[in-house]
Amino acid sequence: MNRVHQVVLVFSTIYGSWLGMQDVHELGHVAAAWLTGGRVSKVVLYPLTISRTGLAEDPRPLVVVWGGPIVGSALPLAVWLAARAIRLRGDFVLRFFAGFCLIANGAYIGFTHVGDAQVMLTHGAEHWHLWLFGAITVPAGLWLWNGLGPHFGFGKADGAVSRDVAYVTFACCVALFAMGFAFGGRD
Repeated sequence: MNRVHQVVLVFSTIYGSWLGMQDVHELGHVAAAWLTGGRVSKVVLYPLTISRTGLAEDPRPLVVVWGGPIVGSALPLAVWLAARAIRLRGDFVLRFFAGFCLIANGAYIGFTHVGDAQVMLTHGAEHWHLWLFGAITVPAGLWLWNGLGPHFGFGKADGAVSRDVAYVTFACCVALFAMGFAFGGRD
């Protein structure tokens, strides 16, 4: 029976991290737009598409585009550190999420030339800015993941995981999925 709980925990953590990463990334774009006097026309968080933020007015496009990966990397890290500080049970899931966000944002910005990275380059960012962001965030995310295997039932844990953490993580994943369907603004 342990393997069922393990599968629930692993699947929920990975898919929930994907959905949550898109949410905090777009939150960064929205916050940067509002702070710079921009006007958001649409945010797409539909769980079966890639997220995006559309702007009706964008007076500071470079600030707004950097807001996504910066907030999308820093906010999950801050949440995990807070959870760790208060010794929240299951904080390893938030550690995984923080690592996931660092890796996803870093790889997207540092090693591609599509989407946000293309916008950055178009509006004056240098290639080395993007590479440096990726060179810092991807290894940091991998470092956060290091040693998490036993919490997810791998290695010596032999499938044993916290059932409570598995199902709280599953509930969070389902909530993110449902909110994406309900409020995700699909095109």
